[in-house]
Amino acid sequence: MPKAFRNPPNDQNDRSAPPGAERRSGLRRFLPVLLPAVILLGWWLVTSSGAVPALLLPGPGAVAKRFLSLLDSGELLTHAAVSMGRVFAGFLLSASAALGLALLLYRRPLWESALSLVLEALRVIPPLSLVPLLILWLGIDEAPKLAIVVLASFFPIYLSALTALRGVSSKYRELAQMLGLTESARVQEILLPGAAPGILTGLRLGFGYAWRALVGAELIAAASGLGYLIEDASS
Repeated sequence: MPKAFRNPPNDQNDRSAPPGAERRSGLRRFLPVLLPAVILLGWWLVTSSGAVPALLLPGPGAVAKRFLSLLDSGELLTHAAVSMGRVFAGFLLSASAALGLALLLYRRPLWESALSLVLEALRVIPPLSLVPLLILWLGIDEAPKLAIVVLASFFPIYLSALTALRGVSSKYRELAQMLGLTESARVQEILLPGAAPGILTGLRLGFGYAWRALVGAELIAAASGLGYLIEDASS
């Protein structure tokens, strides 16, 4: 066999990487931890110099020591479990209501026009501002916390889902009509899969808003949870 055919050239192996490509790749992997490291270093320098009293800004060592003690005693896990239970319960209620309403109003544009003014007015109200009113209406048990989670996460999920449903290409709807699909089949096979990316984005945003609102509500009125733990530690 001729020598040229025994070792065919490999274009991928022969292509050399651009100069400095490996170094830039390593630097890119390091970049996400660069800013946290700088913040941690600055935190340690400020607290160790005594420029800020430890009562206002404890150092990283003191925070780590307290974290480990709370973890060892089980107090941190107990309060975290309470907060997570509240978040998931309220988020499931909110997501079910928001997705159901988005699908309903997508199919009933006149209903959306009728409800748009009320929904827009409710959307701009900060959920935490309703805590005193919710306590007055619902008492001081778990209901106000769940209501805060629902109010905080409902509109991001609803608006994202409605926008995603409207964004499904009309060609797919025409195709479903040509194939003679039933209404339920159109929703399951075309509408929901086409809108899935936008719906998932709304769910992710809604969960983040729900978590932040719940911790804020626990700071104000709660006897358990991470927000209560923060408030209790500050006193």
